[in-house]
Amino acid sequence: MYIGWRGVISKMTGFYDLAGAVKYLLYGLVSGMLLALAVDRIILSAIVLSSLNIISVSLVALLIGATEAAFVMFLVARPRVVALRGSPPYGWALGLGIGSMQASYLIYRLFDEQLQYSEYSGVNAVSVTLAFAISLTSVLGHALPASWQGAMVLESSRIRPFLLSSIARAALIVCLVLSLFVPLLLLAALPAIALAWGPAQGTWLPSGMTPAAKQAFRRTTRQSDKHRKASNERIAGTPVDGEE
Repeated sequence: MYIGWRGVISKMTGFYDLAGAVKYLLYGLVSGMLLALAVDRIILSAIVLSSLNIISVSLVALLIGATEAAFVMFLVARPRVVALRGSPPYGWALGLGIGSMQASYLIYRLFDEQLQYSEYSGVNAVSVTLAFAISLTSVLGHALPASWQGAMVLESSRIRPFLLSSIARAALIVCLVLSLFVPLLLLAALPAIALAWGPAQGTWLPSGMTPAAKQAFRRTTRQSDKHRKASNERIAGTPVDGEE
């Protein structure tokens, strides 16, 4: 969550209402806890008890994904948010909160040595690495569709983003839960996240800015990158003795 906030939202300070983004992050933390509880009690428990097959698990995940998509759409499409054109970054902040809570719940289960049918449960080097991968995948996997929904709201498109993001979230939920038992399944989510990252940074998140603000934001970003590169390439001088 820190990476998603520090690397994205903090760069937009001055271009969007940062206080509103913080509020939506808190909304995401609360709602993410409830959604994570549903994933744990319905999907993960069903897998451990072998009470649902993969089709039933996918349908339940689709229902949870649709619930999340509807909640995101409700918040980012509020008239005041749309009037401020803050739907994309607010959606990103909301997704960060939801994804971080879902990751926290899954990591808690992963570190539980009593997790059945998992060869990676408990606290060990493999589980810690897997926990980091789950956290990164969950946070970005929830933030990206939420910011896309926010961008589409500004274009008066709601039904199509709702349907597609529901399916994407369902697939993400299934991958995250099954990764507790088969970690390589996380790789299935990486191509979608990688493909969505570029449009999110270049189009979706800045879509609420005026043309002048977009130009200023991109200029600021380029200057920051240029200064960072110059700082890294700068060669430190040799200290001079005071007597010289």
